[in-house]
Amino acid sequence: MTAVLVIEDDDRIRLALLLALEEEGYTAYGAASAEEGLRRHQQTPADNILVDLMLPGLDGFECIRQLRRDDDVPIVVVSARDDTHDIVAALEAGADDYLVKPVAIKELTARLRALRRRARAGTAVSVQVFGDLEVSAEAGEVRLDGRPVAVTRTEFRLLCELALHAGKVLSRQQLLQRVWGYDTGDERLVDVHVGRLRQKIERDPTNPRHLVTLRGLGYKLQR
Repeated sequence: MTAVLVIEDDDRIRLALLLALEEEGYTAYGAASAEEGLRRHQQTPADNILVDLMLPGLDGFECIRQLRRDDDVPIVVVSARDDTHDIVAALEAGADDYLVKPVAIKELTARLRALRRRARAGTAVSVQVFGDLEVSAEAGEVRLDGRPVAVTRTEFRLLCELALHAGKVLSRQQLLQRVWGYDTGDERLVDVHVGRLRQKIERDPTNPRHLVTLRGLGYKLQR
């Protein structure tokens, strides 16, 4: 049974989420602070983690960063803050998705299922070379000038999807569907992860050579 850790300081919201998740067939347990959530995940690793941003002590952004230091568990932010800056900052910290409160439980569980599916899924592309950039799906590696590049699971799947369709433009909606498993969603998820990938695989991220934007169309990976 899939285990979900809910890190939320509001007792009523945390309890409501825990009860709703359990009714949907999940094993759910909660934490009222980032510090407690980090300890509980270390003691009993969760399959998915929900994180609020406005937490006492360590905030949600730092909680996500600490989780990401040595764990690739799918993380979904559930927050009342809907400002673009906050959404981008949470994704850049390492979150996989962002939902704004109040959250419909059916939408939340659909997102959790999609995240678990893609966490288990393989990819069809084996090894692709783009000049100084090499993407090896079988080895689960990305190399630049022969040196390994540290990427998250989401960044790796995004890169593999673009490599599979090398030279072809994929729209943000196509990437949301193929990488995240969402039929609809916030396209900023794609933009932020593309930006993070460019910081890692481009010599000059402001003038990308490999991962390029086609204005109004989407992104493509070129040799």
